[in-house]
Amino acid sequence: MQSLWETEVEMPSFPKLDRDKKTDVLIIGGGFAGILCAYFLEKYGVDYCLVEAGRVAEGVSGHTTAKITVQHGLVYHKIADRYGTEAASQYYNVNRIALENYRVLCKGMQCDFEEKDNFVYSVKSRTALEKEMRVLERIGAEPAFAETLPLPFASCGAVSLPKQAQFQPLKFLAEITKGLNIYENTRVLGFGEKAGTGEKVRTVLTDKGRIYAKKIIVTTHFPMLNKHGCYFIKLYQHRSYVLALRNAPHLQGMYVDEDRKGFSFRNAGEFLLLGGGAHRTGKKGGSYTELRGAGELFYPQAEEVCRWAAQDCMSLDGIPYIGPYSRGSEGIFTATGFNKWGMTSSMVAAMLLSDIVLEKKNEYERLFSPSRNMFTGQLFVNIADAVAGLLSFSKKRCPHLGCALKWNREEHSWDCPCHGSRFSEEGQLLNNPANGNLK
Repeated sequence: MQSLWETEVEMPSFPKLDRDKKTDVLIIGGGFAGILCAYFLEKYGVDYCLVEAGRVAEGVSGHTTAKITVQHGLVYHKIADRYGTEAASQYYNVNRIALENYRVLCKGMQCDFEEKDNFVYSVKSRTALEKEMRVLERIGAEPAFAETLPLPFASCGAVSLPKQAQFQPLKFLAEITKGLNIYENTRVLGFGEKAGTGEKVRTVLTDKGRIYAKKIIVTTHFPMLNKHGCYFIKLYQHRSYVLALRNAPHLQGMYVDEDRKGFSFRNAGEFLLLGGGAHRTGKKGGSYTELRGAGELFYPQAEEVCRWAAQDCMSLDGIPYIGPYSRGSEGIFTATGFNKWGMTSSMVAAMLLSDIVLEKKNEYERLFSPSRNMFTGQLFVNIADAVAGLLSFSKKRCPHLGCALKWNREEHSWDCPCHGSRFSEEGQLLNNPANGNLK
């Protein structure tokens, strides 16, 4: 079903690639991260082009709840525990810059940009909230603790930061894509190499022709090259759901549970967006059934106007992977693992990757490096799930790496519990990393 954003905006269309092409930088993937990379490269006068297999912003970018905030759950005390306070400070500072970039870009743009206070609440642990408060204070974020919240259930309170933001994401993208060098309905099929003059030039094969590029940025949500970077064990996908409700309360702020399986709330014009029902893709979870039950309980007078789902790539340590694709893939870069916080993370990715492409030093490269130490408990969970998926029996197998597909009764789709690819009942590709339909 269409998201609220899609019912309000018709995105501009772009041509298909119709011939072989040479470019300095090729961007693969037309979501927020890819489009913002293109915007910065255009601004800096770089020779680039962006290719998208379908239509721009038709994936996760059109199904976000579009909260622009430096608060990504209770992430700061976790970063400080694992990497130190300086890393937590860096994460805060770069996301604060990303928020300010949106603030500047949205000035004079009709994209429903609104400043809102953000609240991360917990229904389980005040201790976790207090720990997050202490780290945020230590890095200069000036948080506030909210004892009571205008939510339809009791909580332990919330950590709040002022002057965060929300907007209409497709209105923003419709404006920012104007004048960008974009090719739609152009699917990348494979990579090769070609001798260049003085440096390697890669050959990228598409269904419309070949592209010869010196550098490549992969922003395809889940990275598409399996033999580099081990993303098939460094990432897993999480699915969540949203209802747009009419005749529900207007909340002065944006609210999200620190538990990924909890509820989120924000208003969009006359509607309240209620999010929840989350689960790992291919596994059992709340889905729309849980969310509708909550909506009927919380707001019995409300009317459901539309519903939609989003799917997010989750990293092992709560920090996105942004930078060189792997140690062995010279000239290829990626951005993924945004952990349900794609707005600021996409802007961070565009800032960082445009600097890398221009060979500028960026102080945040190490923090987001896809090649950082990945030994976490989640790594072994991902490996175990992948092995179980490969060994399970199913008539339907995912063309990505051969895992058994599971039937999703709620959404009538075939879902991969290993890496999150999804297919319609008829076998059409709905979500990557698979790069084609079921046979």
